[in-house]
Amino acid sequence: MPQRVLAGVDEVGRGCLFGPVFAAAVVLPGQAKAPLAAAGLTDSKALSPRHRQRLVPLITAQASAWALGQASAADIDRLGIRAATEMAMLRALQRLPKAPDLVLVDGVLPLRMWRGRQRTLVHGDRRCLAIAAASVLAKQARDALLVRLAERFPGYGLERHAGYGTALHREALVRLGPCSLHRLSFLGKVLSGPRASC
Repeated sequence: MPQRVLAGVDEVGRGCLFGPVFAAAVVLPGQAKAPLAAAGLTDSKALSPRHRQRLVPLITAQASAWALGQASAADIDRLGIRAATEMAMLRALQRLPKAPDLVLVDGVLPLRMWRGRQRTLVHGDRRCLAIAAASVLAKQARDALLVRLAERFPGYGLERHAGYGTALHREALVRLGPCSLHRLSFLGKVLSGPRASC
């Protein structure tokens, strides 16, 4: 009897002021779990950047399938953050070579766009290695993109805060105004009036 294919899915960048929200979907075979657990795989937020970087090649080598998806700042402004996050997750799942039999979603909110079987898992990135692997891949891919975008949009410190609403980022927004990849729907409390776009 063939084994069920389970995919863990997670997102990163939901609360940022800048750039896309990223998601990853990961399918881990049973034999991958022990070496990944031994390597310290857990929720990406609990890992140092160096540790996450070391885990990426281990995850991609051990996974039977993995994929990334994203939704742009324009998608977020148009659809809202929940629907855009679901879009990123759906895109990651659709890029897997085979549709999983069950999707394990981090958090409490179901993936409304997914037509297959799914289960939500609170703190899933700490409790399920496939979700933890997805969180690490999504985090590393998004952070790498933000470092590249920092060169295209200098002055915001994107390479330092990855688009989150730090004091440095907020000060730069007030000084420079938003760029084309800022989430305008997130900036109401940051910007008190219209600013010139860079």
